[in-house]
Amino acid sequence: MERIPILKMGEYLLVSIQVDMHDRLALALQEDLTARISETGAHGVLIDISSLEIVDSFIGRMISNIAAMARIMDAETVVVGMRPAVAITLVELGLSMPGVRTALNVEKGMELLRATATTSRVRVSRDTRRS
Repeated sequence: MERIPILKMGEYLLVSIQVDMHDRLALALQEDLTARISETGAHGVLIDISSLEIVDSFIGRMISNIAAMARIMDAETVVVGMRPAVAITLVELGLSMPGVRTALNVEKGMELLRATATTSRVRVSRDTRRS
C-alpha cells in the first residue's frame, strides 16, 4: 500500500504530500503520523500540501483530525503551501479546520512552529515556578 513519507527534523515532523490524496491514503497518513509523534515525542508537525490541486471535504476533515490528534499528543500542526484554489474550495464548502494553523510556505511554517514551541516553554517555565 502506498504511504506518505514522514521525515523527522529535530523536534518536528515534516510531511510533504506529493501525490493525489485519496481516502485510504489519508487514513493511513493519520495512523502513521500519530504513531511517529508517539515514537519520536515530536512537538510539531508541518504538512506541506503545495502539490495538492484539490482538497475535498473528506481530506479537509482528515487534516483537521490529524491536527486535533497531534494537539492531544502535545504537538502543534501547521499546514503550508495551500493553493488559492484549495483555499477557495474549503471556504465554499464551509469547512472550518479548528486547530489547524497555516503558513504560506515551509520556511514560514517552521518559524511558526519554533515560535509556538518557545511560547509553550516560557509558559511551562512560569507555571513550574508558581507551583
